[in-house]
Amino acid sequence: MTGVTVATDVGGTFTDVVLAGADGRVHVVKTLTTPDDPGDGLLRGVSEVLALADVAPGEVSRFVHATTLATNVILERRGVPVAFVTTEGFRAMLALGRQARVEEERFDLGFAQPEPPVPLTHTFAVAGRIGADGCEAAPLDEEGAARVAEEIAALGVAAVAVCLLHSYAEPAHERRLAEILRARLGDLPVVLSSDVWPEMGEYERATTTLMSAYVGPVMDSYLRRLTGRLRDLGITAPVQVMESAGGVLPVELAAARAVHTIESGPAAGVIAAADAGAARGLADLISFDMGGTTAKAGLVRGGRPGITHEFQVGGKGSFGGRRPGSGVPIKIPAIDLAEVGAGGGSIASVSGGTLRVGPRSAGADPGPACYGRGGVEPTVTDANLILGYLSPDEFAFPLSRERAEEAMRKVADPLGVDTATAAAAVHDIANAQMGTAVHVVTVRRGIDPRGYALVALGGAAPTHAARLAERFGITRVLVPPNSGVGSAAGLLRADLSVERARTFLRPAASLTADALGELASLLDALETTARADLSALVGGEITRSVGVRFIGQAHAFTVDLPPGPLTPALIAHVTEDFYKKYEESYGIPLRDPAELTTARVRVTVAAPHPPPAPIVPVPAAETTRAVHLDGVRQDIPAHPRASCVPGEPLPGPRILTDAQCSVLVPPGWRAIATPEGATLLERLPAEPSEAR
Repeated sequence: MTGVTVATDVGGTFTDVVLAGADGRVHVVKTLTTPDDPGDGLLRGVSEVLALADVAPGEVSRFVHATTLATNVILERRGVPVAFVTTEGFRAMLALGRQARVEEERFDLGFAQPEPPVPLTHTFAVAGRIGADGCEAAPLDEEGAARVAEEIAALGVAAVAVCLLHSYAEPAHERRLAEILRARLGDLPVVLSSDVWPEMGEYERATTTLMSAYVGPVMDSYLRRLTGRLRDLGITAPVQVMESAGGVLPVELAAARAVHTIESGPAAGVIAAADAGAARGLADLISFDMGGTTAKAGLVRGGRPGITHEFQVGGKGSFGGRRPGSGVPIKIPAIDLAEVGAGGGSIASVSGGTLRVGPRSAGADPGPACYGRGGVEPTVTDANLILGYLSPDEFAFPLSRERAEEAMRKVADPLGVDTATAAAAVHDIANAQMGTAVHVVTVRRGIDPRGYALVALGGAAPTHAARLAERFGITRVLVPPNSGVGSAAGLLRADLSVERARTFLRPAASLTADALGELASLLDALETTARADLSALVGGEITRSVGVRFIGQAHAFTVDLPPGPLTPALIAHVTEDFYKKYEESYGIPLRDPAELTTARVRVTVAAPHPPPAPIVPVPAAETTRAVHLDGVRQDIPAHPRASCVPGEPLPGPRILTDAQCSVLVPPGWRAIATPEGATLLERLPAEPSEAR
């Protein structure tokens, strides 16, 4: 093994490519994403980074990939036509949903429930029933199933999703139904809920299964083409794909479990944040990832990213498990993120005399007006260029201030202000909207953000991070090396990882020896399945956990199982941990009877990580740049991040730049370069006069 790793992250605006050599030296290329075929931009970036590093394709030993393809397919409704089959009496399940709304739509009289991806004409029901105890209450109607297969064949769909009631407890009916469907439909993919995620909760299990069928063929085709094109380029290394919970999967498994890649790119960013924080001895972090299309926030506590086992996608943003109604529920493990439509390409407009920013984005084509690729609407990137936070000559490609000014007049003139004032307003509104994401993952969950450090990732984040931190009283901002390609850099640190789960519903306080033995056997079986997914028969890190809730509740918390044999004392310890989690989240110190709901096992196999790159300051002359800060035009110092001497404090205001990002150090802050190549921003104590 030569030790050369290539990591690629395909975002909505840019495709980032990072190559790490055996000596830890990193080479970076950022190219515009090609929406019609994301592989085109990716392959161009890979070819450029290989040439930049003077590495032959055959020297690459590991290729890691993150993509927003699955997310975009759902958001843009570009999935394949799907038929949905469920238990008789539940045909309207998808259309009814949970009738949940986010707060801002709760009293909207014109609210319309989003249409499910599968129309009722493509939804079918089959008689037969498995009970919640796993016993057959009524036999499967095989003749009816055969008739359904004929009807589906006449529709010309590309996949079938099957979710029968209580199949998590006993999958026999689903598997027999799949046999009948496949006998008539041939090679058409038939996706079973008992395979995708065998947990109770028929609606969420149904939507997860449906989305797996909806995006699966698209992802499978994309990954097959990508693997083939890499092979044509000369890269024969194993291809791995980031999954939503922060691990990577072999490409074959990622294609088969496409729904697990929905939060692929954002998950890699949180891994990068945790890694950067660990290098600085910071364990409690808020990951802030701002790219061209969206901004994401995630929480890292004690060095571990937060994990949710249900999140929303396809609505107004992905807000983790705590925002029901913001999209379609997906019941898989994922790094807990809040996402808003505020990125560098977010378009500013005036409606009814009010300035709005996003959620519409200029994307990669045509992109912001300053890119000179045909964009004519003002964006956040145009605003930052007008304000002087970006240099026209230090971006990945030349930017046009004239085009940015021309576009910004579209909001400045209706507001009766000059373009600089309008640009400052666009910048401030973008910060406020991104603050919503930080609020969701902290304050909304009973967490005081002031004790956390903000980690800025993505090409646009370092320009906004300090101002965003001020809104929450956060006094430290960490900008990692290669922050502008943060998600791709995070892929370099990701390990192979798979989680398996199954419903296990028992009262926590009265688990018998037989029940504990049943739980132990279930955990062992889940571990065996997860190991088979990774072809890892031995070794690796095993994390076992259970879902716990109060009896009668709808949702559960996930609590880790301590090492050791399963005993009543250990379950009592787990229950106490649940009580603490519940009180922390809701502020209510309940001690009501609890029950276990789910057994989970995650197997993680360490992947080879490149060593830290050597950091050597590169002397460069300090220049000045005209910027607009706090309504005042002023000249401030500007110089490359690479010229900063580790440990030497640099007071703001100033601008620090590299090839991927521009770091704004506002007044009242200072910047300190770290030995690892990061930049730490610290807010200075207020002067006595300011404090009064």
